[in-house]
This record gives sequence, structure tokens and C-alpha cells, in this order.
Amino acid sequence: MERDLNRIKLVLVEKKRTNKWLAEQLGKDPATVSKWCTNSAQPGLGTLFAIAEQLNVQVRDLLNEPIKECANQ
Repeated sequence: MERDLNRIKLVLVEKKRTNKWLAEQLGKDPATVSKWCTNSAQPGLGTLFAIAEQLNVQVRDLLNEPIKECANQ
């Protein structure tokens, strides 16, 4: 089962910011940021820290909690 790894799009909405704004702040292609927001690609760790700084959040706020698997499976 595939699951979204990041919450970047949700945090952008909460902060009333756009993909385009984030791309400009980071010096990234807007298409790259769009891929992060749709979870079709993931930013590197350094980029996650830069995103968190721009949005004034903790890195953990940009990530979804891991799914806990049942031990019986």
C-alpha cells in the first residue's frame, strides 16, 4: 500500500502559501515542488530543512507518521 510520505501541500495550505512561492524561496523549479506536493517525488533531507525554515515549522511537521504494521502479518 502506497502512502503519502510528506505533508508539504497541507502545510502550505495552512500557511496560506503556494507551490510557486515555495519554489521561488528555495530557487527550485515549480514542477519539482509540485512533485513534492503530490508525493510523486520527495525532497532530500537538506531541502526538507530549508522548507521547514521557510514555512517556520519543524521538519517533523512536514512528514506523515509511519504506519505501524500488525505483528501477526
